Amino acid sequence: MRILLVEDDPVLRDVIKRSLEHAGHRVDAAGSVQAANHLWRVQPFDAVLLDLNLPLHDRPGSSTGNGLNALREARARGDRTPVLVLTARNRTEERIAGLDAGADDYLGKPFDLAEVEARQRALVRRAIGSNDTAHLGQLQLDRRARRFTLAGEPLELPAREFEVLWELMSPPGHAVSKRELSDKLSSFDDALGDNALEAFISRLRKKLAGSGASIRTLRGIGYLLEPEA
Repeated sequence: MRILLVEDDPVLRDVIKRSLEHAGHRVDAAGSVQAANHLWRVQPFDAVLLDLNLPLHDRPGSSTGNGLNALREARARGDRTPVLVLTARNRTEERIAGLDAGADDYLGKPFDLAEVEARQRALVRRAIGSNDTAHLGQLQLDRRARRFTLAGEPLELPAREFEVLWELMSPPGHAVSKRELSDKLSSFDDALGDNALEAFISRLRKKLAGSGASIRTLRGIGYLLEPEA
């Protein structure tokens, strides 16, 4: 999954970022309201982890802003990305304000990193209407464990092949565009081109051969994971 992390404390931001990346996620980080607004507009995310007490800008001496402004702006333009608010502002009225602004869940500081990961997984599952596991033929995805199995045996995949198959399995049977896959797998410094994406798809097709699950190319649209003919 691709996650936007908005946190102004550089030490805490780095700790959360490394924890999420260790769990297999791609993370873009912002430390101000301005940076969060920019990233949120130009890049689709599966989830947003949002601090509330933020500087308005990245430059030193910037006045203090509120992460809820970024959230309100996103909701006003129709963005429904699941948002988990992470903040030291943990009074009841502040939690209510966050939820009313469009947050999906609220976690007060200090928090356990494992709980952050569990809550954002739950938000994404709720948003896409999926369960902890997905099956197609002999292929199974365990989202909680972030693991694929094939005919009951672990299916070991390189990181980007794993992410491609994850997107196609969330849930299986829905078309995923090339642009969507590329955006989810790219970073701002490392864009994923069509040739590289097609190479990942080709390798996955070979690994899924005979499994009861196959990847179909939809011309002009993208890819679809469906039962094998």
